[in-house]
Amino acid sequence: MTERRLPPHRLALIAAAVGGIALLATTLRWDWLPEYREAILGGLWLTLSLLVTTSVAGFLLAIPLGLVQVRGPRPLAWLARGFCTLIRGTPLLLQVWLLYYGLGSLFPYLPGVRQSWLWPYLTDPWPYAFLALTISFAGYEGEVMRGAFAGVPKGELEAARSLGMHPFTILRRIWLPRAVQRVLPTLNGELIIQLKATPLVATIAAVDAYAVFGRIRQETLMVYEPLLLMALIYLVLAGLITLAFGALERRWSRHSGER
Repeated sequence: MTERRLPPHRLALIAAAVGGIALLATTLRWDWLPEYREAILGGLWLTLSLLVTTSVAGFLLAIPLGLVQVRGPRPLAWLARGFCTLIRGTPLLLQVWLLYYGLGSLFPYLPGVRQSWLWPYLTDPWPYAFLALTISFAGYEGEVMRGAFAGVPKGELEAARSLGMHPFTILRRIWLPRAVQRVLPTLNGELIIQLKATPLVATIAAVDAYAVFGRIRQETLMVYEPLLLMALIYLVLAGLITLAFGALERRWSRHSGER
């Protein structure tokens, strides 16, 4: 078994990154960190919760969006295609504002809403941020899943039908797993894009990591230190996502090879 080693250029990049971080840590001001530690952790928690929940919900919605475009019926396929086209063709910031400032502004005029238990949730920006990020992820991944479902070899599906398998069993055991396996590299990139889209929720007063660092810049009158720390946090999160998906792809490949 040969030992895997990192290429020289990657070692050089890692060394440069470590040196740069050490230089920044020793030359810039970081005395403000203890004061804002709780706020940063709270904003980071909101960012991660939005990333995880909207990605999971969006992907679950993308599966039927992709499947119906391949399998039909045709009217539902048209609706799914129109939804994906609309979401992919409009800016995410516009979708966030339409939901929060558009849809959200209609609820106060509905009779009895202000006195109902729903009112605290309807005035909170989190549900609108969740909905906007979810439908955005679903719109993009729905088109990706369409290609993944269509790309599964038809011979595998025909063989399962010839064995008398139920259509739902074929979908659950063959068609969906093979489609998900095909989209894993793309899903890795889409998840990182979703991470970088979460700062848009700060425009509707959701206090995520981006909003917290923006407040730190205003209160401390510092420019570089908060921005550099925020960039480092997002870079680390993106790296962890890439490592997790790399491990998942290797495990899935080994599992498929054993079968």
